[in-house]
Amino acid sequence: MPPVLLIAGSPSAPSRSTALLHAVTDRLAQRDVEARLLQVRDLPAASLLAADVSAPAIAQAVAALADAPAIVVATPVYKAAYSGLLKTFLDLLPQTALKGKTVLPLATGGSPHHMLALDYALRPVLQSLGARHILPGVYASDAQVTLVPEGAYHLQEELDARLAEAVQTLAAEGLNLPTQRGFAPVAFSSVRCSV
Repeated sequence: MPPVLLIAGSPSAPSRSTALLHAVTDRLAQRDVEARLLQVRDLPAASLLAADVSAPAIAQAVAALADAPAIVVATPVYKAAYSGLLKTFLDLLPQTALKGKTVLPLATGGSPHHMLALDYALRPVLQSLGARHILPGVYASDAQVTLVPEGAYHLQEELDARLAEAVQTLAAEGLNLPTQRGFAPVAFSSVRCSV
């Protein structure tokens, strides 16, 4: 199976939204699913702004998207919308770029007040690109993703649980993988009870 494509739409490095993608990568790896990170900010700016899909880096990014069985898109929220950097990338994609794909949207923002940006700003664009299924998004406020002294990010426990559930749904609905359980199934004939 080709890798799941993780699209980082943040212009900053490091970023909270990219930290969410790293957590998704770890969860997918636990299921033996490979993920590939596409940092939109690393694409050549002139080619990106000119929508020059013949530029090698842009062509590779579009090809990776076409090959991916599922997509995870992460963005910071600015002024109740996804990042302009992510918009620039999405605007150069063909109208059917997400046709037949399952997409998991992720976003971070300064406060919970921007949570609806996933549904009202990002989701319509993903739908217009032909996504087969857009999963319920995961939104994290800045307080839920904190920078630790080592330069990494720490996710609040509640946020980590929501991401785990989202990845579980992505694996089941987007990749057709069996549901992971916390324990092995037990045959009914081996169950003993006392009254």
